[in-house]
Amino acid sequence: MSTFIILVHVVVCVALILIVLLQTGKGADMGVAFGGGSSRTLFGSSGASSFLSKLTTGAAVVFMLTSLSLAYLSSHRSTSSIMSDVVAPKTEQTQQAPAESPVKSEDPLASAEAPVPEPAEKE
Repeated sequence: MSTFIILVHVVVCVALILIVLLQTGKGADMGVAFGGGSSRTLFGSSGASSFLSKLTTGAAVVFMLTSLSLAYLSSHRSTSSIMSDVVAPKTEQTQQAPAESPVKSEDPLASAEAPVPEPAEKE
């Protein structure tokens, strides 16, 4: 069931991207004043804007429904295991405790002396 919802979700995502990219911007109405309005007759007299806006709304609704259903399915996933009858092997601690190392009370940065560069000779 979840595989089908994921497949529908991916198809709707791609369709929603393509539908939004097909729509014209708000500034495209200026082209109508100069004779560019005849190209909108493919989708009827009202143009492609109303058809694509309805298609965008429908795709957005399907996208939201699949998103909510996928979130619900992932949160209510069963935690049962197919290996419930198998007993986990016991782990043995074979490691010995490390030998005690002497603790230094000195600051490790203070004991490390960095070489001081000599000043360059002037000629």
